Amino acid sequence: MTFEEILPKLKNGEKIIRKGWSGAEEYVLLVNHDTFDGLPVTPYLLIKTSDEGFSSFAPAVCDILANDWLIV
Repeated sequence: MTFEEILPKLKNGEKIIRKGWSGAEEYVLLVNHDTFDGLPVTPYLLIKTSDEGFSSFAPAVCDILANDWLIV
């Protein structure tokens, strides 16, 4: 799938991955409706890393132009 095709699924709570990544343990998810100090935080993307943690994710141009996106 292209990024344009997968984005609505990401917005609906699906976890996504690129086919070329190392495995299903590295997926991207959308964090929505988050708060900090009682104030709303704008939606953001996280990537599950292979070391059992999460990191912020900003898709690079190659990610946006790729057509190998999959739903986990």
